[in-house]
Amino acid sequence: LGASVTWSPGEEIYTNLSSGVIDACTYCGPADSLAMGFHEVAKYWLRTPLMGPVNVDYFIVNGKVWRELPDDLKTQIVQLALNQGFAALGVSGIDLGADEAHLLDWLDAGLHGEMGYMQRHGTRRSRPADLVPGTIRVLSARLDYWPGDAAPADAVLTDPTLGYVSRYALGRDYHKVMRRMLQRLADAITERIGPFGYRVFVDSAPVLEKALARNAGLGWIGKHTNLMARDAGSYFFLGEIYTDLPLAIDVPASAHCGSCEACMPACPTGAIIAPHRLDARRCISYLTIELRGSIPEPLRAAIGNRIYGCDDCQLVCPWNKFARIAEHPDFGIRNGLDGSALTALFMWSEADFHERLAGSAIHRIGYECWLRNIAVALGNAPSSHDVLGALQARESHPSALVREHVAWALARHAEAAPRA
Repeated sequence: LGASVTWSPGEEIYTNLSSGVIDACTYCGPADSLAMGFHEVAKYWLRTPLMGPVNVDYFIVNGKVWRELPDDLKTQIVQLALNQGFAALGVSGIDLGADEAHLLDWLDAGLHGEMGYMQRHGTRRSRPADLVPGTIRVLSARLDYWPGDAAPADAVLTDPTLGYVSRYALGRDYHKVMRRMLQRLADAITERIGPFGYRVFVDSAPVLEKALARNAGLGWIGKHTNLMARDAGSYFFLGEIYTDLPLAIDVPASAHCGSCEACMPACPTGAIIAPHRLDARRCISYLTIELRGSIPEPLRAAIGNRIYGCDDCQLVCPWNKFARIAEHPDFGIRNGLDGSALTALFMWSEADFHERLAGSAIHRIGYECWLRNIAVALGNAPSSHDVLGALQARESHPSALVREHVAWALARHAEAAPRA
């Protein structure tokens, strides 16, 4: 078979094959611009007007192997995804023009806060082929995470002595779990068709995952900016495979929020400032996870007992009555974090933090921010001997960030104490 060739649009390429010579390629250039005989690339077999079909198993362009693909390849891939444990998989193209405009407007308004990485990558986030050259399709996969045996979210949120952890973070780190699953899916596709161009992503690069998933038919973007599915609510993760396989594209999902705006007033800090418009600087998930500095004082009381993330806008959504319980064993509850006492969590040593949360998404925020978040929650808890004792034990913590939030919490209790 022919050796690898260098090929750019409209450029003639030459490579010896057992059944003939490829004179030029029209895959990326117009045929009528070529003076010599040409072949067409159709379903990855070759045809020339002079020779008819060229009988080859595959050929190589720019180091990529091309071959005829099975007519039912997409159906096979969907089934392979289900076999891996994904709840659904869809295929989208790479045109995200309208979503790019929405993203740039959001960034220009400064609503991303200190998430500088959102701006750093420019338009590569909305142009998949710029991020991974050769990409023409995106496989979007959905994986349910709701822990069916967790303490009821409402019961924890209404008990200010307990710490609330967003339900997606109660088990193992989904980044690692889902990336392994997507890689196994890519390996399974390779076994079916041979090598192909792809790259796997799970929150690991500038990717507009929700827009791509919407275009792949997996759901619509709700007014709270999360992806929603009629048959699964919103308690799921998304992951992507960028690929050069020319698979049939799915029909984008239509929106089904209607006139409902339950999520907007449910946000404790008023972060959903308009339908489909989130001010991340006010979002509790941003404040407790992404923000590395001091949590703005005016927002601390509204955080309540939420020590890692927030689910309020999803908890009130009527579509989540269709949410599916996670089947993957790695999303089971670890360390009793579905409803632990704030005072107990605050007394974890740094060694405890690393030992108990290794392999968890929570581990990514670090011990300092963990204590910062719990200090705020303790400041919002009812005064008690245990609460005050826990805070006082951290008054001289080496971290200025922790000391500041402890001081704020103690001041809150002092102000609420009955005067003699």
